[in-house]
Amino acid sequence: MAVHRLRGQQDRDAKWTRKRSCSCFGYGNHIGIDHEHKLIRRMQVTDAAVHDARVLKDLLDPDAPAARVWADSAYRSRESEQWLKEQGLHSRVHYRARRNRPLTAAQLACNRVRS
Repeated sequence: MAVHRLRGQQDRDAKWTRKRSCSCFGYGNHIGIDHEHKLIRRMQVTDAAVHDARVLKDLLDPDAPAARVWADSAYRSRESEQWLKEQGLHSRVHYRARRNRPLTAAQLACNRVRS
């Protein structure tokens, strides 16, 4: 017996993704906060399949006077680090371990300070 869903019951904008060993369906919220004033400057909602590093540029407010960018390791990529450098911003994005390449003691210490 086939089950038919009505199109009105399906969320066509949400996507499936795999994080660690879990399959997730839905959206991701990305928020840019002004550290000094404790205000949300920018927010973006994407489907769950969009990698966090792809929205980093959209979260930074060009009118904000901050020179440092703080973020968790999901926002780290070569492209985002290069872009931050080109913009004259100091990256305080957490370091991320890779497969068969654990974090060094110095990187762990930096992540603790950044947290």
